[in-house]
Amino acid sequence: MSATLPPVLDACCGGESFYFARGHVLTVDAHPRSATLCDGRVFRCEPDVVADFRDLPFPDGAFAHVVFDPPHLLRGRGWQAEKYGLLPSDWEPYLARGFAECWRVLAPLGTLVFKWSDVQLPLSEVRRAFPAEPLYGNRRPRSSKTHWVVFVKEES
Repeated sequence: MSATLPPVLDACCGGESFYFARGHVLTVDAHPRSATLCDGRVFRCEPDVVADFRDLPFPDGAFAHVVFDPPHLLRGRGWQAEKYGLLPSDWEPYLARGFAECWRVLAPLGTLVFKWSDVQLPLSEVRRAFPAEPLYGNRRPRSSKTHWVVFVKEES
């Protein structure tokens, strides 16, 4: 890692599947892996930094923008569990700690984007772990059941 950090942190990068350009993003994941999916494609998780999103190795306020796309499945196996990861049974403190760390490394007036799939655990329950009230997001995604929620960290 260079002495100067990029402005964007992806705290739980997985396969980095939603990026158009990744040039200014530092990716983090606790579980580097590679797997062949059911359709024959190879899934790769190759983070820049291997670390748990609940204990990020960066100074306070180091990033202008943080992406937080944690595991969102409570149960499952196969390619979905491999690609997206599974939450532990005590998911609420697990996610709350992840949010706290993402918030800690986020600079004042920075943005945090949280991605969540409602497939097994509704966003209404996950909101209890939020570090602040979100600024905006899509409230009722239809077919994908994927929420994008945006926070702005106030100046202290």
